[in-house]
Amino acid sequence: MCRWAAYIGQPIYLEEIVTQPGHSLIEQSHCATECHSAINADGFGLAWYDSRAEPGLYRDVLPAWSDPNLKSLASHVQSGLFMAHVRASTGTATSRNNCHPFAVGRWSFMHNGQFGGYDSYRRDAEMMIPDAYYPNRKGATDSEALFLVALGEGLDDDPKGAMERATARMEALARGRGAAPFVRLTCAFSNGEQLFAIRYATDALAPTLYHRWSDARVGRAVVSEPLETGEGGWEPLPQGSFCTFEGSQMRVEPFLPVLQASKAA
Repeated sequence: MCRWAAYIGQPIYLEEIVTQPGHSLIEQSHCATECHSAINADGFGLAWYDSRAEPGLYRDVLPAWSDPNLKSLASHVQSGLFMAHVRASTGTATSRNNCHPFAVGRWSFMHNGQFGGYDSYRRDAEMMIPDAYYPNRKGATDSEALFLVALGEGLDDDPKGAMERATARMEALARGRGAAPFVRLTCAFSNGEQLFAIRYATDALAPTLYHRWSDARVGRAVVSEPLETGEGGWEPLPQGSFCTFEGSQMRVEPFLPVLQASKAA
């Protein structure tokens, strides 16, 4: 399982989430405490928004703790909306194209979890990506496939519905051709104005996800694991939830993937 962190609020240096806290994302890349694997060494990535509509993107295949460029970048870039990810592969190659976050136009996306037995139906999943978005298929992960299918399902106009439809289609493949656990999913994605997060699984073991508002930063962090060991104020997000964060506001709704007529059909 991977680890990730996202932030929305007043601009801060990326290092305040990525490198500085006692249990920062860098610390989690080799000492994660709330997932099966403590080591997340199969690459990392950052996506951040500033004055331009499309996000900046930096990804590499090195373990996050060993890349001095990441530390330098995080200490100089300020953003009011950014996402960071450290990867533990569930089977696909360690390559830059398989590192999260992924970005298409104004959208960025990152994922922790799996669709069970993905290799047995990867070709079918690829075929669900509309022609308009298939040129953006650079890697081989189930995560990128989910993102591109969701774009085809109308992510621009209906983020929650698009992700429910895309997840339902991928889940149907996992149930029909794959293996249990069929879906374990936490993901974050953004259009540059809002931050969205999902926690969902077909069993009772959805990956962990927390959030906390900071009056000092005037912003909110959404994370796989709390950024300080023993630090209070972190609230777990419920399994089966779709969360929308905008400014200081947050909304939590049920996330209900149901197979239905596809907008891309």
